Amino acid sequence: MRPMAAPDLPPDIEWHNVDRPLSLRDLAGRVVLLSFLTFTCSNCMRLAPDLRRLEERHPGLVTVEVHHSGFESAAVAGNFREAVRRAGLERPVAIDRDRRLWEAFGVRDWPTFVLIDPVGNVVGKTAAEGLYGRLNPKIEQMAAEFGEQGLLERERLPSGTAPETARETSLYRPGKVAADNPGMRLFISDTGHNRIVVADPKGKILETIGTGAAGNADGSFHEAAFYLPEGLEFDEEAGILYVADAGNHTIRRVSWTEREVATIAGTGLAALSSGGPGTGTALNAPRDLALLGGHLYVAMAGANQIWRMDLATYEVEPYAGSGRKGLVDGPLGKAAFIGPAGIATDGEALYIADSGASAIRRIKRGMVETRIGHSPDDFGDLDTIAGMAHINRPMGVAYSDGSLYIADSGNNKIKHLDLATGWVLTRAGDGERGYRDGLSGDARLSGPGGLADLRGLWYIADTGNDTVRVYDPVRHVVSTLTLWK
Repeated sequence: MRPMAAPDLPPDIEWHNVDRPLSLRDLAGRVVLLSFLTFTCSNCMRLAPDLRRLEERHPGLVTVEVHHSGFESAAVAGNFREAVRRAGLERPVAIDRDRRLWEAFGVRDWPTFVLIDPVGNVVGKTAAEGLYGRLNPKIEQMAAEFGEQGLLERERLPSGTAPETARETSLYRPGKVAADNPGMRLFISDTGHNRIVVADPKGKILETIGTGAAGNADGSFHEAAFYLPEGLEFDEEAGILYVADAGNHTIRRVSWTEREVATIAGTGLAALSSGGPGTGTALNAPRDLALLGGHLYVAMAGANQIWRMDLATYEVEPYAGSGRKGLVDGPLGKAAFIGPAGIATDGEALYIADSGASAIRRIKRGMVETRIGHSPDDFGDLDTIAGMAHINRPMGVAYSDGSLYIADSGNNKIKHLDLATGWVLTRAGDGERGYRDGLSGDARLSGPGGLADLRGLWYIADTGNDTVRVYDPVRHVVSTLTLWK
């Protein structure tokens, strides 16, 4: 797009993490990236690693998050300060309640990113993934051009105020949960806080793993660092928790006997590869994990594939999917997925929450078949026999006693697939995005990301509500798990 003067930032909007409202005059001499997004957008979180890389490479870059209350959940819109605190954000955050900035910059969808040069001109707008690859060359070019003219500030913008910090017992965007039934422990990937929380079934926090600061470091529970961890799988026999550290594109191994975190696969950078030694092979956005027959299976969203790791050798390789995007059944190497986000097993077959295809897939005896789903553009909310049912961007699956439970994120529901009869039924959630406990059919969830069965109760990562919810299938009620120390 041709450069044009950027509209100024309204002086009377609500700001966080700065000591005064910002204007473009305050930001003169800096490259500015306006990020139009929401706290409850899963795609926004997936772009967080790219934003972090840009900010690390260009210390003078100022990223301003612009949020509109009408696009947020009621819990977020009612308390943006708490939302900023839970997110652990350090960058400036503007609350555009009247959508003046959204309209001034012609933004219709989120996430959208607008790039402004050091003299106040809009030089680019993008809305898709691959943010770093597209914006870094432009920022490099602007830095060279305006640096030669003496018009570039290279130091970080002083905020004048301390950023909001997360409370010890709060969650932010919890992505997945896993259960240790013999030990009566619940593992929660506190994705937005870059840590793993371990709690008992009543919510008492037993342990936190990771510093909470975004990073990629092995070591003790209190020294290790994660970045947007998601999928969790606990090996009860070995006492090992495996973590899909999605933002770092790695698989981490958490040992309870050694109280250590170690990287066992991935190089830390996203890339397409054909497999090899674990820590010598690049991965691409691992989102969930499942153990089956000596292998750890990985829902590799960025590669549109299912991978597996041999736990005896730590060798990793693609297992199912050609890498092309699509809803295609057939032999392992010819099938196609679209951003698989969840994976579970019944001890024989694998079940995949193929999020981008709004489908549930099964892998059995070398073949991939679709149990629920029709085409990537054919999604909805319909409970009936599996071949006719509709779901919307499922993010997680879990197996228990002949049934598959589905975190139907786009429909804000938990659904149940009876594997014997093929019937699909809603178990929790009325379909409206929100927050409400009570009878399961009246309860409200917000984009649930994963779930796990702990002694007959289903614990749900209610991602958009920054909480863990509990579904009791006997009493048919949904409650909230309150975490405490």
